[in-house]
Amino acid sequence: MRSLITFTILAFVVVSTAQSGQHLQASTLMNDKESVSVGELYSKDTHPQEYCLAQNIYYESRGDNLAGKAAVSDVVMNRVKSTHYPNTICEVVYQARWKESWKTKQYPDLPDDQRVMVPIRHQCQFSWFCDGKSDEPPIGDEWRQAQTIAYRMVNSDYLIGIADGATHYHATYVNPKWNKDMLLIGRIGLHIFYVQR
Repeated sequence: MRSLITFTILAFVVVSTAQSGQHLQASTLMNDKESVSVGELYSKDTHPQEYCLAQNIYYESRGDNLAGKAAVSDVVMNRVKSTHYPNTICEVVYQARWKESWKTKQYPDLPDDQRVMVPIRHQCQFSWFCDGKSDEPPIGDEWRQAQTIAYRMVNSDYLIGIADGATHYHATYVNPKWNKDMLLIGRIGLHIFYVQR
């Protein structure tokens, strides 16, 4: 029932947006004139929280529909609001167990502020962050759409609440052990969403 209500609300939002002629374009997204990389709507330096959220959208739900991308984002926003998780978007997205990189660990006399810390593989809240691959998204339409969604969710509450309070999700093609202790919210796009009991 909850999924049907969410789908109905989403369908209304999509139709209303299409009828009003609103489009997710950089020209309507931002007004600042700060320089950013070609193909980006903003940079990590100019909008750090939005950038972190955009990275999570891109790596967790690239290829999903708008509702799926928004729901993945909403989980991050729900965690920021929760007392069980860190207080900022970037802290939530980058939450992990850390270790010192072998590149600095080999120098015992190196000052602490020069040591490089890296996330431990498969010990992150969001798998893309500690999979050992580059975290620099390629420039393109999917990245710009992720940036647009992130900016609008942070700055205008765009589609906030679509995940109905969910704090966890997983892809539809996996069945992790942790979901047994969760309350199922439903499926949106390519992910299944849960909240802690």
